[in-house]
Amino acid sequence: MPFTVVPTAIPDVLIFEPQVFGDERGFFLESFNQRDFVRATGLDLPFVQDNHSRSVRGVLRGLHYQIQHPQGKLVRVVQGAVFDVAVDLRRNSPTFGQSVGVELSSENKRQLWVPPGFAHGFLVLSESAEFLYKTTDYWYPEHERSLLWSDPELGIAWPIDGAPRLAAKDAAGVLLRDADTYA
Repeated sequence: MPFTVVPTAIPDVLIFEPQVFGDERGFFLESFNQRDFVRATGLDLPFVQDNHSRSVRGVLRGLHYQIQHPQGKLVRVVQGAVFDVAVDLRRNSPTFGQSVGVELSSENKRQLWVPPGFAHGFLVLSESAEFLYKTTDYWYPEHERSLLWSDPELGIAWPIDGAPRLAAKDAAGVLLRDADTYA
């Protein structure tokens, strides 16, 4: 396979470390291969939308999820570095309310698989970062929800001093105890 799968504390959330071929000219890596993704995860999901965002240092986007039309996301950074977080919102899961946080960067070239049923967000650690992600369902703004990034019940150790830069919807995120969750 063109990548190594690294398990996380939540078994459904996976880190993919690509095989990188490099020399004095630069590098090459295979960023996605459906056949190998299915072999590695056992999931044969359609990816229907690709998204690309650019943010500056200290921007925190998330924690987002769609209560209807939940999205699986395969995320990566192509410029800069972020601290990426997935929070399990599946009530019947043994890891409900738990999170995984991992640094993704253009240097380590890691990707994170965030399954449907999870809230997702990231904090930009570098001067700026370009973030790419594939989703398994389309964006439906009427179904989007924001979990409060700083909810003490989540216990996420965001690597930030002071307040992050937030969108209004993220500043107004709800606590886990008040959030719409998945069965």
